[in-house]
Amino acid sequence: MKFTGFELRRVAMPLVTPFRTSFGVEHARDVLLVKAVGDQAEGWGECVASYAPLYSSEYTDGAVEVIRRYLLPALGQLSTVDATGAERTFARFKGHPMAKAAVQTAILDAELRAAGMPLSAYLGATKPAVPAGVSVGIMDSIPQLLDAVSSYLDGGYLRIKLKIEPGWDLAPVRAVRERFGDAMLLQVDANTAYTLADARHLAQLDAFDLLLMEQPLPEDDVRGHAELARHLRTPICLDESITSARAAADAIALGACAIVNIKPGRVGGYLEARRVHDVCAANGIAVWAGGMLETGLGRAANVALAALPNFTLPGDTSASDRYFARDITRPFVLEDGHLRVPTGPGIGVDPDPDALGEVTTSVDWLPL
Repeated sequence: MKFTGFELRRVAMPLVTPFRTSFGVEHARDVLLVKAVGDQAEGWGECVASYAPLYSSEYTDGAVEVIRRYLLPALGQLSTVDATGAERTFARFKGHPMAKAAVQTAILDAELRAAGMPLSAYLGATKPAVPAGVSVGIMDSIPQLLDAVSSYLDGGYLRIKLKIEPGWDLAPVRAVRERFGDAMLLQVDANTAYTLADARHLAQLDAFDLLLMEQPLPEDDVRGHAELARHLRTPICLDESITSARAAADAIALGACAIVNIKPGRVGGYLEARRVHDVCAANGIAVWAGGMLETGLGRAANVALAALPNFTLPGDTSASDRYFARDITRPFVLEDGHLRVPTGPGIGVDPDPDALGEVTTSVDWLPL
């Protein structure tokens, strides 16, 4: 396909409640959307980088600069552009997977819209709907946490994930387990907040029959996770450490994880995310779909990915109203604890012009 250019659009999306993790608090999402404009169709990609380099080294302003100065000029040197070619072209630039993923997804969405093919079918999805879990941030008090978990369970979510950090781990997990019982699917996410010296402390979480413990140690301490896994009964799940299919294969070989969280933005796009899925499937490692507080555009693509066969655990593919009072696409709604996989071509959803206009803070057009 011939592309005439790309639109970089910034939108400010207030969160319905502040979302606190071990690395900070978000009150609103400063989202970068990428629209690829081709001669046959247009496509959308969402950059999941945060406003500051807290979850990873990437941040929104940096992603804009990388796309503007390096990624799009590199695409301009190609005679034709497609998602696979973009991935190869971007490989010479080190890092910046979230920026790369946003551009690649916009291109892939345009390609698939032109071909009339849903992203889910392109990736190899096998499910019409995916089970939805919810991520619950660190709260000011345990009663506040219990009220939040109760509301999510009443809303139909099938799995609860609690964010933890030193000083907010054993007591809140115990309180949630005692209040809601052993049958509830419960997991925790540390976002790299601990060290291997905390192994004995973290082992106390084994008493609560957790589905998994996500990324307790720093992202570059894969060997530490392998050592920690030998001290815990709770399965270790890696998130930040899994930056590619190769990284997944290495972590699995070292015994550092029993489960993997796949976030397309973290690994550079949906093509690499599918490879991570395939590596894990070949090694008997279960996967689930992570979330980065995406709008409906990013959520649609994540739901399509989560419909692949080895996504056997509920992901962070929550409904739109978990995060936003008004989404920029038709809202994703829980149906019996599941989200429907979009069936339209490409990512299967379009932005609502009025909703998008209300939250847009800037628009830049970059001809190719």
